[in-house]
Amino acid sequence: MNWKDQILHYQSSIKEFIKDNHLVLEFLSIPLTLLLCFLAFLVSNHIIRKYINPAIKAVPKHRFLNLILDENPLHKLAHIIPGLLLYHVGTITPIPNLMLQNAATIWIGWALMVVMMDFMDGALNIYNTFEVSKDKPLKVFAQVLKLILWGVGIILTLSLLLNRSPIYLLSGLGALTAVLMLVFKDTIMSIVASLQIQAHDMIRIGDWIEMPKFHADGDVIDIALHTVKVQNWDKTITTIPMSKFIEESFRNWRGMTMSGGRRICRNLRLDASSIRFLDKTLLENLKRVHLLKDYLQSRLEEIEEYNLNHNVDHTCMVNGRRMTNIGTFRAYILAYLKNNPRINQNMTMIVRQMEPTAEGVPLQIYCFTSTTAWVPYEGTQSDLFDHLLAVAPEFGLKVFQTPSGNDIQALSHDFRNLAQ
Repeated sequence: MNWKDQILHYQSSIKEFIKDNHLVLEFLSIPLTLLLCFLAFLVSNHIIRKYINPAIKAVPKHRFLNLILDENPLHKLAHIIPGLLLYHVGTITPIPNLMLQNAATIWIGWALMVVMMDFMDGALNIYNTFEVSKDKPLKVFAQVLKLILWGVGIILTLSLLLNRSPIYLLSGLGALTAVLMLVFKDTIMSIVASLQIQAHDMIRIGDWIEMPKFHADGDVIDIALHTVKVQNWDKTITTIPMSKFIEESFRNWRGMTMSGGRRICRNLRLDASSIRFLDKTLLENLKRVHLLKDYLQSRLEEIEEYNLNHNVDHTCMVNGRRMTNIGTFRAYILAYLKNNPRINQNMTMIVRQMEPTAEGVPLQIYCFTSTTAWVPYEGTQSDLFDHLLAVAPEFGLKVFQTPSGNDIQALSHDFRNLAQ
């Protein structure tokens, strides 16, 4: 028997063996195929980890590449190799070829989708390194795109499993619209709210917002599809549903930060009984105040000219025009603000008298600091009122204070001394 006859004999023997043992071979082909795919995955993953990743990281100026590699997209590419192997192995196994190809297609499709999501996260990491990301965050749009990819992946998977066209499945979704609207109600509302917030630039990462209903008062640290995270000033974290920013009112302090000044609006309450006209002694003392020299000179000349033109009788203090200690004090505060480098000179600056109340005559100081930082702002405001509280007696004014227990005790003590 020559070698050709031997080959034909072996082939016929193999065919008879396969024919007689096709059930056993079909049963063994499944674990063998899975084992082969697993080994292919291990080999490809080892090559990517040991050779490809180090080679990419060795590239100069690879900072952006590292931001992408941090999401491990190349490692996910290793899952595609077993899928390709499974797709082509159907010709040598007893397993139905269409079943293997569908399984391999689903495998490869989901692996590619996961890789695309990882590359998307890497691109988002690169975008977040730029300053513009604080004003225009794209995390919400990335999450919406991921949801779309998941939806497409699920529809294509079902179409392959059911051997139906994707259009057929999409047409069947019409009957499930009400159910889908109910199940994904929060997601749909979050998507709509996110698009509106981004379109109208309502909040950004780093904004200081106040939302009393949710006990939120602090900086926005994260904007996602469903939630916004706010780090409060006590370092606690408040998580607010995205849709609530459309439904509820909230305060955003970004305008204050961008303006370059933070408002001081506080009343200094003066005792009404201490308000009076300026006498000569007090006037002479105030003339020594540097910030009041120009004001007093021009004001006295104006009043003297008015009284002279109207033949004012100076024997009665009510006649004519005269200066008061509270009016002079207002002028001093305004001059003090204009000469204070920590007060913003380009923004509104007012010192005005409010309606008298049972707690005295309010003198409101309305101005803006030259900084928006919290600690320097509070320091500037405290220094300002420290000075005003200390200087008020120099104008013959008393700061109003509700009588305390010590005041009542001292008064009763005086009454007892008078009685004795």
